[in-house]
Amino acid sequence: MALVAGVDSSTQSCKVLVVDADSGEIVRQGSASHPAGTEVHPDAWWSAFQEAAAAAEGLDDVEALSVGGQQHGMVVLDADGEVIRPALLWNDTRSADAAAALRLEFDQWAEVTGSLPLASFTNTKLRWLADAEPEGAARVAAVALPHDWLTWKIRGHRDLGELVTDRSDASGTGYFDSYRNEYRPDLLSLALRRPADDVVLPRVLGPWESVEGPGFVVGPGCGDNAGAALGLGMSAGEVSVSLGTSGVVAAVSANPVVDPSGQVNVFADATGQWLPLTATLNAARILDAAREMLGVDHEELSRLALQAEPGAGGLTLVPWFEGERTPNLPGAKASLLGATLGNFTRENLARAAVEGLLALMATGVDGIAQLGVEVTRVKLIGGASKSRAVREIAPSVLGVPIDVPASAEYVALGAARQAASALHGGHVDWAPRGVESYEADPRPEVLARYRDLSDRLISGMGWA
Repeated sequence: MALVAGVDSSTQSCKVLVVDADSGEIVRQGSASHPAGTEVHPDAWWSAFQEAAAAAEGLDDVEALSVGGQQHGMVVLDADGEVIRPALLWNDTRSADAAAALRLEFDQWAEVTGSLPLASFTNTKLRWLADAEPEGAARVAAVALPHDWLTWKIRGHRDLGELVTDRSDASGTGYFDSYRNEYRPDLLSLALRRPADDVVLPRVLGPWESVEGPGFVVGPGCGDNAGAALGLGMSAGEVSVSLGTSGVVAAVSANPVVDPSGQVNVFADATGQWLPLTATLNAARILDAAREMLGVDHEELSRLALQAEPGAGGLTLVPWFEGERTPNLPGAKASLLGATLGNFTRENLARAAVEGLLALMATGVDGIAQLGVEVTRVKLIGGASKSRAVREIAPSVLGVPIDVPASAEYVALGAARQAASALHGGHVDWAPRGVESYEADPRPEVLARYRDLSDRLISGMGWA
């Protein structure tokens, strides 16, 4: 039995799965936490990987490994391969002004990179670095993404020329043209405010290409959303909604699509296709906030939500707690609206939190549908998908049946599948995991009320 390892170096933790390369069966696993915050020194990822690998009983018998990682973060290295400053993570919004500036300085972002600049993206963080820390920006000899840097570290390299990445993660930088499969040095220079032709960028490997590692081959790795799609075995036309720290709506497309409005980011996937995607800064944390406010655990929050009627008696939560990415409102705040003495109950508050989360996700589902993707069912994954209330209410808010795959670490599983494919030199199919399905009558009035109130907030608060 050949074994491969899949690594998920996410915002919150590192997870390592050791998997049977032929069947996809998980043999053993381990995990370790990452520091909290929106910036972190990459050495913390290396320490967590070592701890997680040890918890998975080591990697001595592994023949291939791939790393899936949080997208967009900025790792800047000097000429000696040293980290210049702690990495800015995707959820660090201090680059919001830089994103707005870059949108004005180039008028073909969507057509070239698939996305308009957002505070999450690497290019906007580089612009922030150039403006806020110019001495550090002047020392930049290489720019890597979190998964690129960890892959490089695992391989034991110090040579900047050995940095590698894949299309999916490169397509989220803001200076990679996934339609032509090439970097745009002019856009990197624009971000850094200086000529950047000499700045090393990771070599982009093909979907099943590999490089040498310490006793095993190493696959190209991938962004976390592409890893999840690969772990789920998604094919062209399928749509997933992931409810983790962030909320992600993604669809696999066989053909490249463009959304000039920028609402849908069109990334590459891990197989050579495309991954139109929307992401929110707020997802499972919406339920965490409601649970803490009510002083209950998640099971009780779910029970309360299901006791309330659809629409929560008119109580509506617009859950932009951490600002928001979709819609692009980095300075926004959450609002609880429509409260009366009659509807302000624990049950309605719990229901409003669940419906607000799902209505936020529906914005992404509709955006992808408007690009021509027919949405007839949705795969629901992520930590918040474990909530019974989320599962049962989701079909009524999203308006389509919901499939909930068996709980698994799908980013790490996708990375493991990529490692198996790199080992065998071609795409590996694994049997799908079990699925629970949920259906409910659509309640368009719930979504309509949410959207009306969201639009009023945007215009009334000047967040547009």
